[in-house]
Amino acid sequence: MQEIEPYYNWRHLYMAEEDERSPFYGRTYSEFEYSNTVYNYYIHPQWDEFGSRTLYLKVLYADYDFNFAIIEMIGEWNDAIENDIMQLKRELIDEMIAKGIRKFILIPENVLNFHSDDVDYYEEWLNDIADEGGWIVAVNMPASTQYDFTRMHLDRYVHLMDIPNWRTFQPLDFFNMIDNRML
Repeated sequence: MQEIEPYYNWRHLYMAEEDERSPFYGRTYSEFEYSNTVYNYYIHPQWDEFGSRTLYLKVLYADYDFNFAIIEMIGEWNDAIENDIMQLKRELIDEMIAKGIRKFILIPENVLNFHSDDVDYYEEWLNDIADEGGWIVAVNMPASTQYDFTRMHLDRYVHLMDIPNWRTFQPLDFFNMIDNRML
């Protein structure tokens, strides 16, 4: 797992640690000191922690003019025990919404498991952004994770899409493609 890095080909366009509006502004990263783990396996130090012990993320891109963010995720999404959705909503999403982000692209390709609990935070998240044309899309969620996600009807709040070649797009083109599909 330590070999899996967040997608880095957009770093010349955006780095959350250099974005004054980002909750991760000012963070420093080591390429050599591994401290965060998922299932007792160390993960690459470029992943950001946000309060969850099992789920980590990286804001790959945020655009405050077009009001969207692209967030890659790794680990286990555990709402049942860890209440990861509450942590995500309170520690990251609420701050981004306050800065004008209304459209969220989640990339949970490296989310190994999903354990659901309640839908309240998903519903709240969508309610916070829906009046302004906002949406939440998860791209390339693994099939087993997707099964558990849809079984709890969370696809009412988070739209699921498969776009295997998303890395070939520039961030704005990727956003425009998803935004057009959502229309």
